Amino acid sequence: MGGKYINKSQANLYMNLRKNNKLTQESAAAKTDISVRSGYTIESGKHHTSKSNPRIRNYKTRKSPIDEVWKTKLRPMLVLNPGLQAKTLFIYLQKNYLDEDGKPIYTKAIERTLQRKVARWQALNGRPKDIMFPQIHIPGQQALSDFTHFKNAEITINDKSFKHMLYHFRLVYSKWSFIKVISSGESMQALSEGLQDALFCLGGAPKEHRTDSLSAAFKNLSQNNIDDLTNSYKELCEYYNMEPTRNNKGQKHENGSVESAHGHIKNRIAQELILRGSNDFTSVRDYENWGPLYYIC
Repeated sequence: MGGKYINKSQANLYMNLRKNNKLTQESAAAKTDISVRSGYTIESGKHHTSKSNPRIRNYKTRKSPIDEVWKTKLRPMLVLNPGLQAKTLFIYLQKNYLDEDGKPIYTKAIERTLQRKVARWQALNGRPKDIMFPQIHIPGQQALSDFTHFKNAEITINDKSFKHMLYHFRLVYSKWSFIKVISSGESMQALSEGLQDALFCLGGAPKEHRTDSLSAAFKNLSQNNIDDLTNSYKELCEYYNMEPTRNNKGQKHENGSVESAHGHIKNRIAQELILRGSNDFTSVRDYENWGPLYYIC
């Protein structure tokens, strides 16, 4: 019928009625809801439904308004600085390409085109993406230790500022955490005390214990002293039947399960301080035994 687009199913039905049911062109066309002329075109093999699928177009049908500036300016900018984003390049165009009235030549209408160009260029020429392998955590397999500064709020002891760190022990699988206040700074002794308190509170030990490179503890030490601390850490873990491991220097993501939880723990402590109504404690022990710290485990 006039105004309707004939699809391949209609063409197949028409030919089936003509060949198998031996209907006339008029009858087959009427049953298929097409014109007799369309039926004749189908039978002659000249109808669009008889043609093979068109080849995928890999060329542009019209010129983009940023094609020239892309070749002469934007693409060279990306070559020099592959991290540039499409939004940044769009702002550059609006600032530097103005008409006689001082208005941007390139309007918001070209932003999506620019995004496609940048995405395509980065896919073909940009920096390779890091390969990430999903980690499978096993119950009781690994625990992590790390030190972190608490800067969310100022803690005072009898109205005097108390500078301290937090030792953080965390089980990778269950996310169970233990927090201990450390006033002596990051050291092997602080790690030993914190780790043993955590294991006592836990009531057991995982198969593996991982900590960072302890660069702060090893700072300004001789090689002999560094070796002594390394052996001390190894002996401590072996005493609890744990395999001792350490991060590679500068690779914080290797301790990510505990690093990423620092913010949540410190935010919880800061919120509890607001509810408490005061950041002042009568003694360090009073601070250590305060609920949000003492009951973390």
